[in-house]
Amino acid sequence: MTFAHPYLLLLLLALPVAAWFKGRRGWPAAFVYSNVGLLAGLIRSRRSRAGAFLAALRWLALTALIVALAQPRLMKSETKVTASGVDIAVALDMSGSMISEDFVVHGARVNRFNMARACFQGFIDKRPNDRIGLVVFAVQAFIATPLTLDHDFLQDTLNRLEIGVIDDNQTAIGDALTTAVNRLREVKSKSKIVILMTDGENNSGAVAPLTAAQAAKALGIKIYTVGIGKQGTAPMPVFSNGQKVGYQEVPVDVDEETLKQIAALTGGKYYRADNAEHFQQLYEEIDKLEKTEMVVKKYSQFRELFPWLVTAGLAVLLLEIALGQTVLRRLP
Repeated sequence: MTFAHPYLLLLLLALPVAAWFKGRRGWPAAFVYSNVGLLAGLIRSRRSRAGAFLAALRWLALTALIVALAQPRLMKSETKVTASGVDIAVALDMSGSMISEDFVVHGARVNRFNMARACFQGFIDKRPNDRIGLVVFAVQAFIATPLTLDHDFLQDTLNRLEIGVIDDNQTAIGDALTTAVNRLREVKSKSKIVILMTDGENNSGAVAPLTAAQAAKALGIKIYTVGIGKQGTAPMPVFSNGQKVGYQEVPVDVDEETLKQIAALTGGKYYRADNAEHFQQLYEEIDKLEKTEMVVKKYSQFRELFPWLVTAGLAVLLLEIALGQTVLRRLP
């Protein structure tokens, strides 16, 4: 049990002092009798017992009311809510080249898009207190999810994404960065970052990548860039009638120089994800770099005992008054 105002319990110390002063007032005035022996038995028994009982009720009532003033309570539950000061917008490339199967996981080929998605999902799980938004892009950039703490919704959206749902024949890196930066522009947070994942070079869109990076720098937004794909050539699946029939080697054209400039300009960092291990490591490093102080809020639910003590105190006080005016009434 805890008290909302424990200092009020100090009033209990005044009760013994008040009882002592009341006892010092002496006996109340009495009738004059020709023979006081007639009242001797009454004074010895009736007064001592009734008076002591009524006084005890009075002190008990005052004790209950003082304890009620201190607001006693029983804790029912306690919840801690932790919120970070980091907001993250992720720009994920969905151009056609992202189906190239550069990666091998447990002996099986995995394409760039699925590898990027899986690593991003693991990153989300490690950052439960960050607001994270998703921008997808190919020839154009689209907002897949706004900044949100609802990571279940974000994960569901990621799972539904497939290459081909948007026009995927070109890559608009500058537009993707602009869209992601705009998601963070009006946000008030300690740290704002964009994570750009792409396997190509900017060949579409209205905004140049470095122009978008300069806007991000002016807004205090850091951009981490990730170049996806191994060096040289990569195996791209060949389909016939919806079935994969083989692979053809295609050149990997990650524009590393531009991605490095974007990261350096904004205070971020460039990573090359050319195998599964490097992909995992880069997200772990970003997770370590982007840490801020946690703001912890604690919410507690209490069961207030105040009404019960007030009711009990008033009931005892009324009982004392009722008895004092009836069966235990004192002679004047």
